[in-house]
Amino acid sequence: MRIFIFFIAAAAALGACSSDKAPPPQVQAPQPAAKTVFDTQLRALDKAKAVQDVVDKQNAAADKKLKDDGG
Repeated sequence: MRIFIFFIAAAAALGACSSDKAPPPQVQAPQPAAKTVFDTQLRALDKAKAVQDVVDKQNAAADKKLKDDGG
């Protein structure tokens, strides 16, 4: 009887180690962000960052021109 229980337990253990792979997870498209009370502030922040990039590029160009002119 013990041997029979051992074989049943062994078969159950081997059955749990099957090589069947789980199906790949489904990729969902990202959902658009919900509107919040901060949308206007975030847009203003993005606009300010864009303006800062323009100012930095102009400053770099002015510094290069000044350096090239020998000043």
